[in-house]
Amino acid sequence: MQATQSGFSWRLLLFSCVLLESLSQDFGGQTQFICTSVPKDVDICAATLQNSVPGEDLKSTVMQLRETVLQQKETIMNQKETIRELTSKLARCESQSGVEPGARRKETGAKNTMGDVSRGPADTLTQLSQTLQSLKQRLENLEQFSRSNNSVQANSLKDLLQSKIDDLEKQVLSRVNSIEEGKPGLRNETEQRGRVESTLTSLHQRIADLEKGQRENRPLDKFQLTFPLRTNYMYAKVKKSLPEMYALTVCMWLKSNASPGVGTPFSYAVPGQANELVLIEWGNNPMEILINDKVAKLPFLINDGKWHHICVTWTTRDGVWEAFQDGVKRGSGENLAPYHPIKPQGLLILGQEQDTYGGGFDATQAFVGDLANFHIWDRKLSVGEIYNLATCSSKAQVGNVFAWMETSLDIYGGASKWTFEACRQLN
Repeated sequence: MQATQSGFSWRLLLFSCVLLESLSQDFGGQTQFICTSVPKDVDICAATLQNSVPGEDLKSTVMQLRETVLQQKETIMNQKETIRELTSKLARCESQSGVEPGARRKETGAKNTMGDVSRGPADTLTQLSQTLQSLKQRLENLEQFSRSNNSVQANSLKDLLQSKIDDLEKQVLSRVNSIEEGKPGLRNETEQRGRVESTLTSLHQRIADLEKGQRENRPLDKFQLTFPLRTNYMYAKVKKSLPEMYALTVCMWLKSNASPGVGTPFSYAVPGQANELVLIEWGNNPMEILINDKVAKLPFLINDGKWHHICVTWTTRDGVWEAFQDGVKRGSGENLAPYHPIKPQGLLILGQEQDTYGGGFDATQAFVGDLANFHIWDRKLSVGEIYNLATCSSKAQVGNVFAWMETSLDIYGGASKWTFEACRQLN
């Protein structure tokens, strides 16, 4: 037994010497490691340091190693501090450029909804300035025309002008901000930004004056909402919620030539169900109505750039629905969320589809076009009542759950209001 232990000790000592010899190569040719026999019950470190020459060398080496470790530790701490400073600067740059800190820009699959093009910053600002000057001249012609003739053509021109200005304003502010962040010393481009913003301010003020004159002379229900761009921030919110409903009729006037799909004219969400009541035409799919996330495809064809009157009726009994376009019944079906009443205390949004209660807007599902005379009833309207609405009969009724009034809406993101009288300025 003792022989076995002795053999094991000598093998361990031999292995230690070989290991130390290997380690000595890392400390240069001047360093030596000495293997010393130590009694069994003696502290190895104390016994080693008691030796005269080898102990002093080992102690010196240990002190050098300790000093090296401390220096490396200090270097690592400095590098960490540098990394923190760089990370902070990156976060500030991303925040100022409109990018969520830490996020990467998605190059693939991204949709350019603003019509922006890739070109040099100076060329972009020059072109935008020229376009704004052209719009300014057209606006002067519009004002002269409006003074003498408040007609459909004037309203149409103002619609086009307003949408173009909104588009340009977003491009200008985005472009010049990126220019100033990247090249703060470009004095000429900064001056050009001032001129462009001044022109935009003048245009907005003059359009506001035109709108003010229109509002003073029109009833509160004679207006249309215009959504000129596919964005995730342009919408209108109905101020009141809907009651619980076991039947309903939804009617409105729509005008759009968007492709593919006109988007989402309206969506009603309640806590726990974002698709409680939705009308949507997305991508190349036909228009659909969703109730409690159940879907029915509607036979509407409306993206021809002309005004169309549409109505959808529904009852909870058997989930029976009917679809009307321009006063004519175009289709019907059943089993659409049967025996599920429309839940109350939700949020009704015009122009966006809610993926979550009151939010989660997706630009690809946004409505693009004009919307007017949006009404909701808590009953199924008759064929005759729907025809009266589509033909602007004096017998036409207004919604008893929601009636179209300017004071009933809050508008966000640049959606605009214009005078509209159904059947008088159609197409």
